[in-house]
Amino acid sequence: MTVHFIGAGPGAADLITVRGRSLIESSPVCLYAGALVPVELLDFCPAGARKVDTASLTLDEIVAELVAASEQGLDVARLHSGDPSVFSAMAEQMRRLDALGIAYDVTPGVPAFAAAAASLQRELTVPGVGQTVILTRTSQRATPMPEGEDLDTLGRSHATLVLHLAVQRISDLVAELVPNYGLDCPVAVVAYASREDEVVLRGTLDDIAAQVEAAGIKRTAVIIVGRTLGATQFPDSHLYSATRVR
Repeated sequence: MTVHFIGAGPGAADLITVRGRSLIESSPVCLYAGALVPVELLDFCPAGARKVDTASLTLDEIVAELVAASEQGLDVARLHSGDPSVFSAMAEQMRRLDALGIAYDVTPGVPAFAAAAASLQRELTVPGVGQTVILTRTSQRATPMPEGEDLDTLGRSHATLVLHLAVQRISDLVAELVPNYGLDCPVAVVAYASREDEVVLRGTLDDIAAQVEAAGIKRTAVIIVGRTLGATQFPDSHLYSATRVR
């Protein structure tokens, strides 16, 4: 028996990987985050599969479901939104499974920030403008951020910032980011990336908070801050240069 942690992608059902879909099709038990994972993916479950929405469950209750499946020798498709390597709470589940001696593996998925960049039709690493992307969040209504990972410290790098789980406090974020990035720094907010109800807002640190408030966006959004979003004048990369040694 194996627990398959599967990245279910950012929202569009057809952004599941081929491997992820195959594992769903072959697992008699499916645990999924109902508020975030596209319900269409449950159609891939085999007939008679046990389907459990974990949105309202505690960690103990989730682990109990995994243990019950293990005792019956049933593989589990454990679906997490986006890619499970980032902000998925997968690590605490794996720690429990390690202690219990239950086998598991991980299948990556399309992360929300990648889907947001695709919707914006932007590369987040642009030669001469920005080559570093920081994925982070804020500590409000979540576990505290480790020392040195506050926005002021991270912002001093002037790297492109991707903020998860933070759109509900956009005004506070702007105030924290302006000293390092400036009011004219390009910003984009993408809510429900890749879904039919996707909302894309483009602006600067000067006007993005007002846009978010007007659009009524309060959750399931990615905020991207950085000069790469507005870059039009930059050198070609070395990757396809005619002078590159081949």
